[in-house]
Amino acid sequence: MSIRIQRRTAVIGAALATASFLALAACGSSGGSSAGSTPTSTTSAAPITKDATLAALLPASVASTGLKVGTDATYPPNEYVDGGKTVGMDVDLGNAIGQVLGVPVTFTNSPFNGILPGIQSGKYNLGISSFTANAERQKVVNFATYLSAGTQWAVAKGNPDNISIDNACGKKVAVQTATVQVDDIAARSKACTDAGKPAINVSKYQNQTDATGAVASGKAQAMLADLPVTVYAVTTTGTLQLLGATYAAAPYGIAVPCGSAGKTACISPYTSQTPENANYVKAIQGAIQKLIDGGQYIQILTKWNIQGGAITTSEINPAK
Repeated sequence: MSIRIQRRTAVIGAALATASFLALAACGSSGGSSAGSTPTSTTSAAPITKDATLAALLPASVASTGLKVGTDATYPPNEYVDGGKTVGMDVDLGNAIGQVLGVPVTFTNSPFNGILPGIQSGKYNLGISSFTANAERQKVVNFATYLSAGTQWAVAKGNPDNISIDNACGKKVAVQTATVQVDDIAARSKACTDAGKPAINVSKYQNQTDATGAVASGKAQAMLADLPVTVYAVTTTGTLQLLGATYAAAPYGIAVPCGSAGKTACISPYTSQTPENANYVKAIQGAIQKLIDGGQYIQILTKWNIQGGAITTSEINPAK
């Protein structure tokens, strides 16, 4: 089962998180190829410098080739294509991690459900694409956490179809394929039919931008996605509004290989893995923590109006 979202770590109250992200995202502007144009930062921090101790933890293959990152660039503002270039919060964070570790970073656009298999096969040596650091995924990759948020719904302004997130029976709802929201809406639809009501008419899209477009055009009546993504959709389309409170908060994590290329499962727990695998995730976690402590992390989040999801401590494999 492939699951995408939900976050934890620096736990945010649902209503507070929604208000915080919405207020911050109101500064965004529209434009670009798949969503809003690149925001500008209003904060400053010290220049990023290489940490030789963390760099020494990298596997030799990564140290020589750099970070080869798989990302699904259809998820603004976290990762998306603007003017032919992959940009977003995750991209800026990945590049900053590369600076801390003293290696180049290359982002490759991939369907979301192809990234973790790509890490397992050796195609990528890192995955930065709004992944939930959950226990299921930790069977095949390690995670270093970096953000906290949850799921949020959106509808057309004024909610003309009178949709409730707890009773969307018979309504047309859009989600991105292979996300946690697919399981979420399936459970809600089952509750409808179990109660003798019409099932939810769910439309699954390969790209989140297409799911957003379906609601903006009236093809669908509602959507659900990660909080920052839904807020970004609301502020950039101008035709949508948030519906209800954010729920199911859990951490985002950067996916790091935990087994040799071609392996289908990790050695568990992570501390019993080979030193190379264990050290690699420690290098990524350490780089994130250095950016948090140095102020560059909050600068990146502020640039993308996502500082409401900031954490203070990066964790390795937090799910139990």
